[in-house]
Amino acid sequence: MTAAIDLVSTDLGNEAAILNLKSGVYYGLNSIGARVWRLIQQPRTISELRDTVVAEYEVDAATCERDLLSLLTDLAEAGLLEAHDAVAS
Repeated sequence: MTAAIDLVSTDLGNEAAILNLKSGVYYGLNSIGARVWRLIQQPRTISELRDTVVAEYEVDAATCERDLLSLLTDLAEAGLLEAHDAVAS
């Protein structure tokens, strides 16, 4: 999965703001969400995302994957993600 193309995003310190150009709605991400957002600027599998977050933050893999899936679901429902078959996990 990767970030959708019709968006504008910017880093705000450790956080991120995203504007969906189709809907005109702004979204804000906390520091960990912003890190995931930076990672998905290139296609990544869910397992790659999980492994990176686990390596960088003090979180166990199961909790990380649950929270990551929740974040990715929210981003997808907001039209901010695109799924790619070649990197499905």
